[in-house]
This record gives sequence, C-alpha cells and structure tokens, in this order.
Amino acid sequence: MYYQLLLVFGVAMLLSQVAVLATTIQLHRAATHATLGGLVLDPKVAWACNLILWITTGQRRRQWVAVHRKHHVFTDKVGDPHSPRVLGFWHVQLGNVFYYVWALREKDILDKYAPDIQEDKWDRWLFNHGKLGLLLGTVALCSLMGMWWGLLTALIHAVTYIFVIASSINGLCHTYGYRNFDNTATNLRLLAWITGGEGLHNNHHEYPTRAKFSFFPGEWDPGWSIIKLLIRVNLATMKKTLWTVPR
Repeated sequence: MYYQLLLVFGVAMLLSQVAVLATTIQLHRAATHATLGGLVLDPKVAWACNLILWITTGQRRRQWVAVHRKHHVFTDKVGDPHSPRVLGFWHVQLGNVFYYVWALREKDILDKYAPDIQEDKWDRWLFNHGKLGLLLGTVALCSLMGMWWGLLTALIHAVTYIFVIASSINGLCHTYGYRNFDNTATNLRLLAWITGGEGLHNNHHEYPTRAKFSFFPGEWDPGWSIIKLLIRVNLATMKKTLWTVPR
C-alpha cells in the first residue's frame, strides 16, 4: 500500500503540473495576452492544451480569459475578482475558486472582456462541457489505477490545483514576496517553480504581454522553458516581446 500511495501522489502531482503548464502557456500567455502582442501557439499545440485542460480542470477558455483580463483592469482595487487586498488574504487563498465562479455570474463579462475569443466546433462539442471532460479524465484514471486509487488521485490533483496552486497565485502573490517593479503584485521564486512561472507575478503585472516572466538571475520560469522549445520547433511564435529589462 505504501508504494501505491506514492504512485497515487506522484501521478496526482504530475497531472497538476501538466494542467499548470497548459494553463500558463495556453490560457494565460497565449489566449489572454496574444491579441495584445504576446505568444501565438500553433493550432495543434493550442488544441492539445485545450484537451489537457478539459480532462484535468474542466475550465472554459473564454471564461478564464475574461476573468483574468478583468483582474488586470482592476488589479487590487474594487472590481478585481479575487484581490486579497480587497477581499482579505484567507478569503482568496482558501476561496479563490468561489470568487472565480461568482465573477462569471456578472452580466456581459464575456462580451466585455473576451470579445475576441472565438469558440469553434471543438469548444461547442467538447471543451465547453467541463463536467464531461472531468468525468472522462477520472474514468481514465480509474481504468488505469483501479477505481478507488483513481478517485483518490483525481481528488489530490483537484485539491492541489484549485486550493494550492491557483489560489496561491492570486493570494500569496498579491500579499507576500518581493517586488522588482512598482505594482501591487509580488514575486515568490519557489512558488514559480510549481506554477509554471506564475509565481513571478510582479514581473508579469508590470509587463503583461511579455511571454517570459523572469527578469533577473535566480528567477526561473518553467513555462518559458517550454515555450522556447516550442518556438525552436516552429510550434509557437512571438508577435512582440521585451527581451531585456526595461529602463
């Protein structure tokens, strides 16, 4: 049983990291900021990321983009969907997912903040049906690992992704850490290692269209490491970026 539990935990952490990388590369750096001059993924890579997100998180691309863009418009002010400075640290750290759901209840949020995100047949047939994706992902885990072990793996992954990784980006990275630039977000290097680079949040808020989140030695952006590989094999391009520290 000891080895089985280690396997369950290892698979759950792997799933969370795969979901994190798909989130930061596709939803964040490409879908949210590409129209402003950022990363553009090859359609095959974008589709693969959407598939990964469908079966591991159930998130809808247009919804995620709308909420995140609103966060940038009202960062740490009234109107920010999940600001710990407005709502309180523990409210966001523990309840980030609920604030995300509440934000989507706002009338016209999709049309106002994500009018450029066009949904295709894959979105209509598959990716907009998050519960179906999660069900299929869980069934696949159960078929590979056994019913109860598969369910436990899915649960650990869900808790890690929702209540540790995503919430820490919006909670910890607007409360604790250091700042390279004069904005209300913060950097946490260790958190960046497990969030695909998203822990370098102060850097990102200063230059949101910059696909590379790291600026200085000691700052590692795992998502950018993957993006560089995609660019090298012609599966991604940059419309515009800032390669050096702005003065």
